Amino acid sequence: MDSSPPPQPTEPRPRRRDRHGRGMRGPVAPPQVPLSASRAELFGDLVQDSVERLERRWPQLAEVEFMVAEVPGAPGGADTGWNDEAVPLGGLVEPHEGRPARIIVYRRPVEIRSKTRDDRALLVHEIVVEQVAELLGLSPETVDPRYGQDGQD
Repeated sequence: MDSSPPPQPTEPRPRRRDRHGRGMRGPVAPPQVPLSASRAELFGDLVQDSVERLERRWPQLAEVEFMVAEVPGAPGGADTGWNDEAVPLGGLVEPHEGRPARIIVYRRPVEIRSKTRDDRALLVHEIVVEQVAELLGLSPETVDPRYGQDGQD
């Protein structure tokens, strides 16, 4: 009988094998380029683009929080009774007790009403302009002279 001690387990070696002789795999895209962005991230970018456009003209908007929510909330999950035409696309929460004003854009209702990315960008900008106008007590045309016109940049 062999009285030698059993072999000690070793740490697993890193995989160095290149399958099928094609060389080691590298990244699909450079690190500074996102491989894919979620729909929510792309939507947030549309809101941010719209806000940046307006902040150039209205610097006081730097104090306002702009948010994206999936859908308008219903207190306690109750049925809101909204039909497709009455579902809000955005909302405004006035400043209160030291908290800044908030403008909220509801992603899902906007996505349902827009077919293309360009349509979505226009609709998001119109919603942001309307909410900013309500906050500032101005007309949407005063906030953005091109409000309501197709083909905005």
